[in-house]
Amino acid sequence: MGPPPELFEAIGAFGAEAFAAGVAVDQGGLAAIESSPHIRVSGGTMTITDGPFAEAKEVIGGYGMYQVRSVEEAVEWSRRFMQIHLDTWPGFEGTSVVRQVFGPDDSEA
Repeated sequence: MGPPPELFEAIGAFGAEAFAAGVAVDQGGLAAIESSPHIRVSGGTMTITDGPFAEAKEVIGGYGMYQVRSVEEAVEWSRRFMQIHLDTWPGFEGTSVVRQVFGPDDSEA
């Protein structure tokens, strides 16, 4: 069963709130991984394979880029986004991962 229309409506409202709060930088959906070209490096060789591929069990369906003051704030925005799924999509199972984007002046240390 695919995502219900209520999910997309709620995501739209959430995105509008995040942009109005000044924390959203960018967000969007991603094309299905099953039909996207794959570029793989393994054993010193690069292979480029066009889809379609067998259905993937774990897929990144979209992304949101937020400029926040702390990891805790990023986690809270992500928690709220996942709550939308829980509230509007019966049976939904998924994972949201919070990752920092590094620029030329940043370091992981």
